[in-house]
Amino acid sequence: METKWLEDFVSLAETRSFSRSAQLRHVTQPAFSRRIQALEAWAGIDLVDRSSYPTRLTAAGETLHAQALDMLDNLQATRNMMRSHQAAGLDMIEFAVPHTLAFTFFPHWLMDVRQHFGAIKTRLTALNVHDAVMRLTEGGCDLLIAYHHPSQPLPLSAERYEMLALSSETLAPYAKAGSDGQALFQLPGRPGGGVPFLSYASGAYMARLVEVILKQAGEPLHLDPIYETDMAEGLKAMALEGHGLAFLPHSSVRKELKARRLVSASASERLELTMEVRIYRERPEVARHAKPAVQALWDHLGQRGRA
Repeated sequence: METKWLEDFVSLAETRSFSRSAQLRHVTQPAFSRRIQALEAWAGIDLVDRSSYPTRLTAAGETLHAQALDMLDNLQATRNMMRSHQAAGLDMIEFAVPHTLAFTFFPHWLMDVRQHFGAIKTRLTALNVHDAVMRLTEGGCDLLIAYHHPSQPLPLSAERYEMLALSSETLAPYAKAGSDGQALFQLPGRPGGGVPFLSYASGAYMARLVEVILKQAGEPLHLDPIYETDMAEGLKAMALEGHGLAFLPHSSVRKELKARRLVSASASERLELTMEVRIYRERPEVARHAKPAVQALWDHLGQRGRA
């Protein structure tokens, strides 16, 4: 049994809609349905009446709903109590960061912070975007660093969370350079001869941004998806071996571009997208954990942003 199954179930009880809950939980509807089914298999009884719309719980489901709320509240309270014993760790700043930014942006950014702010102790947890956001909302970290694009805002209430813009990033298509220095694969491609496309897994944050790029292309793009993964580093490794073309953040390919191991796979600016790199935290007035070190760093970043 996994606690996320209970969280899914509570969401379904509140929305009474599989599709709406799947959206709120940042998973596909089939994946959400499988998790509810897994909970029912664990319970050994139907918890949801699927013959009605809006969806409603069975009698057993109503019983579990009340118990699930108590269990989740108790788990969070226990977690908070455990954290209250970490007085010695009040100077440790805990970050949740999506994998791509953990590899490319964070090390360079942290070095810059240390040069201008001073020495800080950090603990980084690299996750997918959804889990990184959940880590912040569940009180499992002090700060979240993530990409932002207006078409795909993170589900963080401005009333509870505040943010600062740290930098900007460009997402664009790249491919391995051939012996002539040109990309082995070029967009837009030709009808009947699709460009081998290395794509992000469906539902991944970067996949949704690539969809935005493809929609704004202004011309048909002939792509032949041959490989997918959640991580930009995985796509870069495949592109470097010459398997195909991938849309990658510029910071992740900076060294490869300088060495001409990867090159741009399109001359069109329409096939690029600019995103912000943002840092988020709970507003101090509602924060569950107050760390002086976090406040000092936030003040420093805010002053640099206004400079």
